[in-house]
Order: sequence, then C-alpha cells, then structure tokens
Amino acid sequence: MPHRISVASVLFALSALVVPCQQVVPANPSQSSSSQVSEDGNQQSGESKRILGLIPNYRTSPSLQDYQPLSSGQKFKMASEDAFDRGTVALGVLFGADGQITNSNRSFGHGAAGFARYSGAAYGDLVIGDYMTEGVFPSLLHQDPRYFRRGNGTAWSRLGYAVGRIFLTQTDSGGQQFNYSEIVGNSTAVAISNAYYANNRTASDAVSQLGLQIGVDMAGNILKEFWPDLQKKFKRRNAGR
Repeated sequence: MPHRISVASVLFALSALVVPCQQVVPANPSQSSSSQVSEDGNQQSGESKRILGLIPNYRTSPSLQDYQPLSSGQKFKMASEDAFDRGTVALGVLFGADGQITNSNRSFGHGAAGFARYSGAAYGDLVIGDYMTEGVFPSLLHQDPRYFRRGNGTAWSRLGYAVGRIFLTQTDSGGQQFNYSEIVGNSTAVAISNAYYANNRTASDAVSQLGLQIGVDMAGNILKEFWPDLQKKFKRRNAGR
C-alpha cells in the first residue's frame, strides 16, 4: 500500500478538535438558504473555498433548504475543482512521502525519482477517486456529490451526521439513498490503482486502500461540518490577543 497513515488516528484528532464546539443554532433561520450554491454548483462567495487555507471546500452546501439538483456537467466541474486544487496536490505529496518512508511499493525505487513516483501515484489515487465519487457515479446513479451541512445541534450529533453522510446521500430527485457513489466509486478507483501498484495487488491491500480513501472523505466531511464554528473560534482568539 502507498499509505500507512492511520485513518483512526486522524478521525480521533478531528473529534478532539470539534467536540468542544458548543451547540450551534443559526440566529437567523433564513441564513442557510441565503447562502445556497450558485448556478455552477459551487457555494456562494460568502464562504472560503478552502479549509485551513489548504483543504478543498468546493462541494459544501450550507443546508438542504431550497434544494436544487446538479447537472452532470456541474458534477464533473466540481470533481475537477477538487482534483486539481493545490490542497489535493499537497495531500498526494504527503501520502507519497509516507509511502517512500515505509518503502510500501519497492518497484518505485528510492531517491528523488522514487519520491516522484510515490507522490504521482498517491495524487493519482485522489484524482481518480474524486472523478469517480463526484462525477462518474453521481451522474450515472443520479446522486448528489455535495456535502450538505447540518449546522445545528450538539457537537456529537453533528459529528455523527458528518460521518453518516459517507453512507447516506441526497438523490437528484430530493430523496435519500445509500451512498453508492462514495463506496462503489472509491472501490473502482482502488481497482484502477492496481495498474500502477505492482507490489500491492492483494485483497487485503485493496481493502486497506479503500478504507483510507473513505476515511479521507469522512475526515473531510467532519471539517466541512465544523469549519464555520472553528473559523469563529479562531477569529475570537485572534481578536483577544
């Protein structure tokens, strides 16, 4: 496998970060609907396109109010924005460095050339995963690839909601459905990756990589759910200095 970073440890760290957030109820009930996504499927300019200045935040919607489905073209555009964002490139480099340190795919070699192969393969995993889970399968199955923020309730309930959205998603018709796009899309991406991971083609390797892909998306959901609250905390902290 190209990656050995523990998904469980990442999720635990995120939980420790977001659980101290107090219960949040929008002061203005119409606030969510006033910041709906724009015509091209992206959120309005009132919210940052990146979390912590790095992690892509293109496919987050403030709520499900006044739901409007995306066209296939909008879904593929969203996938492209995620796939070619600088944050996705940085994550690929991070996973590539981890793969080289652990010598997880010996055929990639060592040194600068080996690092380039590891990073390129890791980035390829993310790009293929983005297109499969946000463009290809959502279009074929008529599912919505966006994350619809809950925005209220206790921190624990919102954390559970964010994790659960990996397995439950919105359909283009406005209903709820098992998130086939996430699971089948990432499974397809893992299958494609066998073409360039010569040393990691066992069933256990595939399951491990699928778990990592889903875990990365799950961590992303948690950050997307709590990002406005964390932004407020950061601003208050900076203002008090």
